[in-house]
Amino acid sequence: MSGRRSRLMTIASASGLALVVAVHVASGSGLPATPAAVTRPSQSTVAGTPTTTAGSPPSGSATTTVPQGLRSATGAIEQYGYGEISVRISVRGTRIVQATVANLQTAESYSQQLAQQAVPMLQSEVLSAQSAQISAISGATYTSQGYAASVQSALDQLGIK
Repeated sequence: MSGRRSRLMTIASASGLALVVAVHVASGSGLPATPAAVTRPSQSTVAGTPTTTAGSPPSGSATTTVPQGLRSATGAIEQYGYGEISVRISVRGTRIVQATVANLQTAESYSQQLAQQAVPMLQSEVLSAQSAQISAISGATYTSQGYAASVQSALDQLGIK
């Protein structure tokens, strides 16, 4: 009985997320492009960056500076219940101008699909809020929490509060 209930809850969560996405798109807010890099558990992380333990910054995550005062940092890889995620933040001055997924590994294909739907909304939330203090996406609460924690880690590296 609990297996059936779990499947029903999963279906209900997916339906709810689909509704949120449909309403968000219909509102004309224009979602950003899909994450720059999404990997499956059997694949290595993006750009050869090794996986590290939860909460610690990934190797080579030092802040980088590019022309026109744009600075970037990759947040810590965060374990979020269905996989792991890290976010790369780019700022100009103290303004967040870009948030992209640097690493995303999921435990199953459903989690992969859910993350692919939630990440563009989370990117939009970060750009609107100009911080890691973002609203969780309904049906993707754990993904939202991991995303926000990684964003905060990147902002800390950049010296932005």
